[in-house]
Parts: sequence; C-alpha cells; structure tokens
Amino acid sequence: MPFKFTPTQLPEVILIEPRVFDDRRGYFLESYKQSDFKNNNISEQFIQDNHSQSTKGVLRGLHYQINPYAQGKLIRCIKGEIWDVAIDIRRSSPSYLQWVCETLSEFNKKMFYIPVGFAHGFLTLSNVAEITYKTTAEYHPDCEKGIRWDDPQIAIDWPEMDIYLSDRDLQLPFLKNAEVFE
Repeated sequence: MPFKFTPTQLPEVILIEPRVFDDRRGYFLESYKQSDFKNNNISEQFIQDNHSQSTKGVLRGLHYQINPYAQGKLIRCIKGEIWDVAIDIRRSSPSYLQWVCETLSEFNKKMFYIPVGFAHGFLTLSNVAEITYKTTAEYHPDCEKGIRWDDPQIAIDWPEMDIYLSDRDLQLPFLKNAEVFE
C-alpha cells in the first residue's frame, strides 16, 4: 500500500505517510490516490489545489469556510518545515475546541487530512516553506471565516518564535464572536 493512514487524537483528522521510493537518482511517491483514500474513510472529492509559500515565523490561520462551501483539506509541505494545526470547531462535537498538531516537512513527507468542521493554521519553522493543499470545495470569499491564532479559549501551544501575521489574520475575531459549525 502506498500510504499509511494514522488517526490522530481527533480521529477525523488523519496523518498520512506516503511510501517513498528512494535511490541514488532521487525519490518517487504518490501524493494522492483516490481509491486508497476512499478505502481509509476519506471519500470526499478534492476539487481545488492551492500552493502557498511563507517565510520563517509566518503564521497563517486559523482559517475555514462555512456551508455551503465548507472545505476539507489535505495539507502537504513540499519545501521546508511547518507546524500544522487543526481545531475542532463543531459546537455539537464531543471534541469541540480540541486541537491537534503535526510537523510537516519536505523530509518526512507527511500529509494532514483535515475534514469539514475544523479550523486550520500553520506556522513556518524553516527559512522558507512551500505548502500544497487540496480542498473539497472551491474558495468562496463569502464563506471564508477565521479565528484568532492566540484565542485563549482554544489555547494552542504554538512553538516559541517571532510570529508574523497578515493584516487580515490580525483582525480575525476571537472564538466567542466567530461563526462556527453547529
């Protein structure tokens, strides 16, 4: 099997490790195979691919889209290293406001599947990082939402470093004022 699927402490969020074929020429891996993902309970169809580049200390998030364009995401770091986090923002969930994190890098080649109902963010640990991610819905600005990265109600234990945010992310609301999933 070309992938190892490991549920995290939040079972819907899944760490995915591709099988890497490595030799003196370089390496090869499959980054996505619909049948394998479906056999491991990830049956959503990915319909948009995105590519992001960030420098050290850049924090992007915490982002999500609400219905009718809510998004699941498959996150992969293809250059550098990031600290990636998913937060359950479904009020009716027993794991509401719990979060899980994973270091993704060009070296470990791990991927993070984050389903609908979770906010997502990441912090760039390396000098430069490039992230590709697939989404289950197209970007729709009217459904785009976010929560402040430093919300005390969520209390994410971010790695210690100088952090840089966009003006937009600095203006995101705290959870108590954010529109989340029921």
